[in-house]
Amino acid sequence: MNKGLKVFGIFASLGMLIVLIQGALVTQTGSGDACGTSWPLCYDQVIPQSPTISTLIEYTHRLVSGVMGLVVIILSVWAWIKLGHLRETKFLAVLAIFAIIFQGLLGAAAVVWGQSDAVMALHFGFSLVSFASVVLLSLLAFEADQTDGPVTVSLSGRMRGYIYFVITYMYFVVYTGAFVKHTGASSVCRGWPLCNGQLIPPLEGRVAVQFGHRVAAALLFIVILIMLVQLWKKYKTEKVILWVGILSFILVSIQVASGAVVLFTGFTLWATLFHALFVSLLFAVLSYGVMIVSRK
Repeated sequence: MNKGLKVFGIFASLGMLIVLIQGALVTQTGSGDACGTSWPLCYDQVIPQSPTISTLIEYTHRLVSGVMGLVVIILSVWAWIKLGHLRETKFLAVLAIFAIIFQGLLGAAAVVWGQSDAVMALHFGFSLVSFASVVLLSLLAFEADQTDGPVTVSLSGRMRGYIYFVITYMYFVVYTGAFVKHTGASSVCRGWPLCNGQLIPPLEGRVAVQFGHRVAAALLFIVILIMLVQLWKKYKTEKVILWVGILSFILVSIQVASGAVVLFTGFTLWATLFHALFVSLLFAVLSYGVMIVSRK
């Protein structure tokens, strides 16, 4: 039994989700430089004196990220020891540690050497990988206690390949969304689904960045819908992967709707944070799908 590991894994997964949402909060409030150019200290202080709201947002994000870095390392080592006999454990353990350290270094580089749109988008991408790897390690602990062993599915090679394509394309769409945020292109297209009243606006500057993300997100919705339809038609007996398809479609639908809400509400903070939340959950669900379909 791996009760302790399962509880710790749930805690780690929730903690990493909080880190992701905090990162979105930092971006949305423009608090990335609210601790000056010092790192890991804040204005060269362990605890900043008379901090502003922006400083508190950035400082707590650093603090929680640091604590969760230790938590992820502990979880990875614990899983390696207890679940090392499972095929995916060692790879996920190494990936979780690498991703949490690399995303921290990217954040530090942005503070010390200045904010870069591409680097900050990469930072969010690695945060997703770190979150997903922690979730999968936690799920392995639950699978290890099942009497029938790890979940496997029987799919055609083409269907497996399509699921691999879905998560790869979804990861690309995530980067387009992160790039929109970090280039300040969120508000350049008024209205939805039209952009400034046009079906295809002039593709220049930040408008091209925002419109490109909209097109990519719309295609992601279609890609996941196709995946669900194929799973429903041909693989109804494979309940686990079918539920991956159903949950993915629900989450991508909420994601599209939350993106529209962000636009219609004037990019309010809560709508933006929900947007980050659902894309994180979608990536974790698809990652689990990829893990089980990769098993022979």
